[in-house]
Amino acid sequence: MKQESSIRPGSALLAIAITLAIWFVVPVPQDVTPPAWHLLALFIGTIAAIIGKAMPIGALALIAIALVAITGVTNSKPSAAMTDALSGFSNTLIWLIGLSIMISRGLIKTGLGARIGYFFIRLFGKKTLGIGYALGLSELVLAPVTPSNTARGGGIMHPIMRSIAISFDSTPEQGTSSRIGRYLALVNYHANPITSAMFITATAPNPLVVKFVAEATGAQISLSWSTWALAMLLPGLAAMLLMPLVLYWLSPPDIKDTPQACQFAQERLTELGPIKASEKILLAVFALLLLLWAGVPAMVLGAGFEVDATAAAALGLALLLASGVLDWDDVLKEKGAWDTITWFSALVMMATFLNKLGLITWFSKAVQSGILSLGLGWVGAVALLILVYLYSHYFFASTTAHITAMFGAFFAAGIALGAPAMPFALLLAAVSSIMMTLTHYATGTSPIIFGSGYVSLGEWWKIGFVMSLVNLTVWIVVGGIWWKVLGYW
Repeated sequence: MKQESSIRPGSALLAIAITLAIWFVVPVPQDVTPPAWHLLALFIGTIAAIIGKAMPIGALALIAIALVAITGVTNSKPSAAMTDALSGFSNTLIWLIGLSIMISRGLIKTGLGARIGYFFIRLFGKKTLGIGYALGLSELVLAPVTPSNTARGGGIMHPIMRSIAISFDSTPEQGTSSRIGRYLALVNYHANPITSAMFITATAPNPLVVKFVAEATGAQISLSWSTWALAMLLPGLAAMLLMPLVLYWLSPPDIKDTPQACQFAQERLTELGPIKASEKILLAVFALLLLLWAGVPAMVLGAGFEVDATAAAALGLALLLASGVLDWDDVLKEKGAWDTITWFSALVMMATFLNKLGLITWFSKAVQSGILSLGLGWVGAVALLILVYLYSHYFFASTTAHITAMFGAFFAAGIALGAPAMPFALLLAAVSSIMMTLTHYATGTSPIIFGSGYVSLGEWWKIGFVMSLVNLTVWIVVGGIWWKVLGYW
């Protein structure tokens, strides 16, 4: 059987054309050096290729690394240019995400992820709304240790959601999606952006946000795992509390009472059997990681006992390997982790040198000048920046590409216009996940859940827009008050 090519020639040619046009046709602006402009050409071409899915993102990343090294846009010395091109692989946050994805493989291998989901459904599943909250709570419990929001929402939670819907004879094939399946599919999906916003390790692009914030503030703001988690805790919980209710109103299920769901979940738990030794070890490792990431040893024993977040992840993976919960083949087979490390390294490298070469500063000043010409104060400026950043995601099929392309410049522009740095950073960080609600191609989870057929395209877009407004309002109001209490502004 002939294997279908993973290359899309049309998208690839368009990305190449964009790169060549910026490099050779568009004049280099004043105050921008030719190397910075040429690196921008490579960067925009790479983003265009990612958006158009010209090739798998890992392959595009390697091509970008090779082009940066060969063209010498960062350094005229070939050996130094090669070192620059590979510099992203030394970023510890990238390895934190990669190692965490490897660790999260244990959730599927041991069956612990499914056990957690069915446990909460057994507790809260007497009503459809309760099942919705059970799905959301399961997402929340899994989020800190599953950096792939696609694996969490699409790989772990979606099969559970579908099995519940099917048990009520609610399937797209039978035309009975409205019985319960449509509502559960929407909850399954809209829990994902909320939990992704709550922890650095809940979705892969979050470390990019940490990096851009540190660069724009000269490392005056360093978003640690615990700082992020504490700042996002209250608005995240408020959003999670509202989400099933709002969806229940927007897309009410035909079936409201579901006493048999508890029995169904119990049957699945019985099939899983007593909790296995491997699951107990995995739970213990997760607990250890959360303690280390939250900085508990340093708080209790002193600063000398602080453990780097990436070192903690490496320890967690080592313990799972040593105990046999995972083996080396599991690590090698975790393609998502190695893929993430590769494309993250390329994008971080390019973004870093765009900043070093002054391109980000130039672009943020241009954005700043444009907003100043409108005569807006910093509140109006921030509102405009947030709305443009959020709803421009209609044009992106990748949160990573969107964050890489826009976050650094928009954050720098907001700071220059007078926005308080910490709350603006946190709000923009939350929006980087909230934007996943909008379309059926917004992130890797969306085509999986949309593809199951429970929700029509029109419903998906309409409800996605409403949920973006709800989540944004929650983070502005609840988040703003909470960050004031925490002393962030």
